[in-house]
Order: sequence, then C-alpha cells, then structure tokens
Amino acid sequence: MMIITLVIVAALFLAFANGANDNFKGFATVWGSATLDYRKALIIATLAALAGSLLSILLAHGLVKQFSGKGLVPDEIVALPSFALAVASGAAAAVMIATRVGLPISTTHALVGGLIGAGLASSAGAVNVGNLGSAFILPLLVSPFVSAFIGYLVYRFLPERNVNKDCICVVKTAPQATVDGTMKRALAMPAVIIDTDEACAVHGSEATRASVSKTLNSAHIASAATICFARSVNDTPKLAGLMVVVNVGNTNLSLIAIAIAVALGGLLLSRRVAETMSQKITTLTPTQGLTANLATAALVLAASFKSLPVSTTHVSVGAITGVGAGAQTLSGSTVRTILLSWVGTLPLAGAIAWIVMTLAA
Repeated sequence: MMIITLVIVAALFLAFANGANDNFKGFATVWGSATLDYRKALIIATLAALAGSLLSILLAHGLVKQFSGKGLVPDEIVALPSFALAVASGAAAAVMIATRVGLPISTTHALVGGLIGAGLASSAGAVNVGNLGSAFILPLLVSPFVSAFIGYLVYRFLPERNVNKDCICVVKTAPQATVDGTMKRALAMPAVIIDTDEACAVHGSEATRASVSKTLNSAHIASAATICFARSVNDTPKLAGLMVVVNVGNTNLSLIAIAIAVALGGLLLSRRVAETMSQKITTLTPTQGLTANLATAALVLAASFKSLPVSTTHVSVGAITGVGAGAQTLSGSTVRTILLSWVGTLPLAGAIAWIVMTLAA
C-alpha cells in the first residue's frame, strides 16, 4: 500500500512540474509581443490547458497505453508499482530542476528517459530498442526541425503588415439604375479594403469596419489557447498512464487528478520558463507570434490524433526559433542553452529513475 501511495504522489508531482514548465508555452508569443500582460495570459493559458486535459478523457486513450511503458519493457516489469514510481520520480525531478532555472524542456523527453532508466534497472534489464526508436525517439527528434522549418517558411512568405493601415472595411456594392428607372444593388461581391482610418471613413455607412491589429490580436490569443489545449490533450494521458498501469482508480479519475495538478503547477510556477520563451529566444511582433503559434498548433494537434508522442516544448521552441531566424532577431546563445538542456534531459531523468528502481527493488 505504501508504494501505491508513493506512485500517486510521484505522478501528481510530475503533473505539477509539467504544468509549471509547459502550461504557458502557448502564450509565450502573446506575452512576448505585448499582446497581453503576463497575468491575463497565464489565466487564459491555464483555462485552455484544463479544458484540454478534460477532453483527453474522450480522445486520447492510445497515449495512456503507450506511456505506461508497454511495448518498451516486458509486461511483467510494467505491472510493478516500483517501475511506475521510478519513471515518475525521474521525469518529475528532471522537469522541476529545469523549471526552477527557467529552461523549457520536454516532459515527454523526461518520461522517455525515466522509462529507459527504470527499464535498465529492472531485473529483466531489457529495453525494446526498436520500439524506442520508432515510437518515441523519432517523433521527438523530428518535430522541432519540422516546426522550425514551417515557422521560417510561413514568416518569410508572409507579407509584412503596414501598421499605418489598421482599418479593414467591407464596402457594399453601390445601387445601380435599371432600364425602368428603379434602383437595385448589383450582384457583385463586396469590396474588401485595408487602409488608414481616414481612408475607410470616406465610405461612410456603406462600409463595415474593423481594426486589423485587434483582429490579428484576437487570432493570436485564439491560436495560443489552441496550443495550450492541444498540449494538454497530448500530455495528460501520458502522465495518467503511470497511475493507470498500477490500477490506481480508473482511467477517467486519473486523468481528472492529473488535470488539476497540471493547472496548479502552471498557475504557481510558470514565470521563469515564460520569461525565457517570451523574451530571450527572440523579439516578437504580433505577426511573428501568430505565425509561430499556428505552426505549433497544427503540428501538435496532428500528432495528438495520430497518438504520436511529440513534445509541445520542442515544437513550440522550434517554431519560435524558425520565425526568429526568418526575422533575423534570434538569440543564438539562448537557443544553444535550451538545446543543451534538451540533450541532458533524457540521461538526467534516466539516471534518477535507475536509482529509484534499484532502491525499490
């Protein structure tokens, strides 16, 4: 009974650390471009992440099974509470250490390290290397390069907006006289004009007006919320898998408990990682932030529905890096530091998991 309690505590602590390191990542570009202040961005990010976690109850049972370790180590080892404890402890320690120093790392990557470390320390000592490469490592390695490439291309081919032309107006077709002298409106499409406020004002009541900057800001915030939502759909089942495999309650209750812990971690300890992603990788305009977020959201959602364990961190950082490279505002030293932390995540989590598994055995 004691070890079951420890598994629950370790899994919830991992979820808390995951929220602290990951919850704000979708809104990094929103805060970095001054579209919202930190507090408002954090609240929306937390709500979106909580909604994604709850939706994962319906959508993501494939990832629950995958990150329980089945297929990577023998089933008899996966069923041991000590295995789940070791995996959760190794991953949680690695993620929390990175969070406290402000480095955005991948909880998915830390979980893989924990699975490897616990597997190697088990009495069987066997890790399915073939499944490890195809199902875990390959998606993690490829995703940041794909997102960086997408972010770079979209930004380079996206025309720069003229900030002086902030009015978008839809102008109705003017009435035209018919042969019998009556007036009717031509069946032409309305004209869409992007210009200054003064130019739009000329059209008077014939035009429906909106602000370009406010419209783009709304789209930016919506894209950020989509990323937080998608991240939770993708991540929550992986964390719940550690509890499900040792039969701690049912899957739905485990997902709800994980969702609450993730939300709390995000609310309390997101600031340092947020500063790194929002302000230190590159300077961001609203257009650049929106570009990075659209690339991230598309890739993470696609991976979720295919049950591919991609890292939202790798994808998000990759997209921001790609946009920064396209805009030539990238901080190379910050990117190098983040890359080094990614390299160290797996062995650190693996080493801690190996120690915990050895002690538990």
